[in-house]
Parts: sequence; structure tokens; C-alpha cells
Amino acid sequence: MSDIAADAIGIAPVSSISGTEPLFLVVNNASGRRDVKETRKTIERVLSEAGRRYEIMTIDSGAQLIPTAKRALGFAREQGGIVVAVGGDGTLSAVGGVVLGSGVPFGILPQGTFNYFGRTYGIPQDTEAALDCLLDAVIQPVDVGLLNERVFLVNASLGLYPQLLEDREAYKRRYGRSRLVALWSAIVTLMQAHRSLHVQIDLEGQPRRHMHTPTIVVGNNSLQLEQIGIDQVQEIERHHLVAMTARSRGTLSLYGLLIRGLLSRLGEDENVISFGFDTMTVRPRRGRKRIKVAMDGEICWMNAPLKFRVAPDKLPLLVPRDASKRERV
Repeated sequence: MSDIAADAIGIAPVSSISGTEPLFLVVNNASGRRDVKETRKTIERVLSEAGRRYEIMTIDSGAQLIPTAKRALGFAREQGGIVVAVGGDGTLSAVGGVVLGSGVPFGILPQGTFNYFGRTYGIPQDTEAALDCLLDAVIQPVDVGLLNERVFLVNASLGLYPQLLEDREAYKRRYGRSRLVALWSAIVTLMQAHRSLHVQIDLEGQPRRHMHTPTIVVGNNSLQLEQIGIDQVQEIERHHLVAMTARSRGTLSLYGLLIRGLLSRLGEDENVISFGFDTMTVRPRRGRKRIKVAMDGEICWMNAPLKFRVAPDKLPLLVPRDASKRERV
């Protein structure tokens, strides 16, 4: 269970909603590329017209996110309500980590650049359409991943991939949020020299292999796997996480991996290794005690070893009741 939701141990998972529950929306003003004021106006208009009780709780920095999500969860518990995260995948992950195991339903209004989590479950990227679906939703229990007991919804990684994300955010702050900016940032990052990771990987509690690799990415999202061409979607369907790594090679090889990923053919590269698992521990071989990691696009430092596993609790996600309104593009 998430350490964030540790106080919720023993609460039975919610299985249904009436459609009249109050909504407590945690809105990250720093997420995504959309106009924050317009997003708020849309939320207020749609929910007011529907006669639904709601409270909007905004944040302007990452430091406010967890405390605000905890306040929203407290209100939802007291009033039999729903916690709704409004932002990119990093925001959804952080708020979802607070809700996990609490017995409170979880809704989302995706506002990020890629929105892998919302798209996987058919939640529209347009705010008004997503709100319409939120007002007529059913609960779908979904698997989430844990890295050292912190929740991730889409992926968690170490090595080169966190550096790519860190550089991408710097480029987006300077040039704006778009997929073209993200691509150009990746090309520039790969021009630079990078040290390989030297790690021991234990699977299901058993030592398996030593590796030199530029990066390790652990995925929990079938849509992202499909888009980059990793043929392990069945592992997600079996409630496993999927590890992706590559043998250490030069810069040209890294460019080749980038191109194959863009063409949805990453799994065809002979240097790429992928496999499903329930639990995996990554141990640095050179005495490193702290490792930079990325979790759903957010960068942080964690103590070694890194322990990945499928969360024992499922997240009670609200998805559109009407299957015809579900989007997956």
C-alpha cells in the first residue's frame, strides 16, 4: 500500500456510486498546456448546470499537492464524496496515491501533454467532455505500481530516462508544451555522454542478473507500451508490471532506440529487453545510496535498493458509463 494512504488500512474498497456524491477537485494550476482560468470556468459551469455539489481546491506548486489532496480526501470521507484530480499524469499519480486504499472513489480530468493514464481508460482529454463522463460514471478498479511504496500510474524509471524527462521539462518551460518540443529535447539530451547503470536485478525475491544499461523503465500502462512497440501488453492484463531496459551501447544506438520508439517498433531492437513481473528489486553495484528516479514524469531521489511491485489495493477509478463516450487515441 502507498505510504501516503497508510492511514486508510482496512477500509473496504468502494464498488459503486449513486451519481449524487459531492466532488472535491484538486486542481494543479501548473499542470499541462491549457488555460487554467478557462478550465476552472468550464468546471464551474458544467457542475453548476448539473446541480452537483463541488469544491475546487487549487495548488500553485508541487509542495502543496499532497497536503491539498489529503484535505480533499478528508472532506470526501466526511461527506461521502469523490476526490477528483485535475492535471497531468504526475498530478493524477500523486492524488491517486493519497486516495489508494481509502475506500473513496477517484475521478480525473486529464490536463497534461500525453495523458496516458486517462486515455487508457477512455476518459476524454477535452475538459467539458471529461466532466460529462464524470457525472455519469461507473467504478473500474485499476492496478497501480509502487516504487519503494510510492504510487505510479504510468511508469517509473532510473538512469537515462529521468534525465530525458528533466531536460524535456526545461525545454517546455522555455519553448512551450508540445510533442515536437519533447522530441527535440530528447535528441539534444542523447547528444551528451551518459554513464551506464551497473545493477543487480532480483525478480520475485530471487537474484536473476547483473546488468550494464543506460536506463530501466517500469511500465504500468498498456497504451504506452503499444505506442512504443513493446509486445508485453498481455502482462499488464495479467496484473503485472513490465520492465524495459537495454544493453549499453553508444549514442548512435540510443538514437536508434528513439527512432524505433517513435515508429512503435522499440521491441524489435535486439538490444532491448522487456519482461513482466510482480515484484522486482534493483540494487546498484557501486555502493550508491540514493538514485534519481522519475515517476509519472516527476523527478525525485530515492534510497537504494529500488523495490517495484504491484500495489495490493486497486484504485477505484471513475470511467464513463457509456462505452460510446470512451476515447482511446
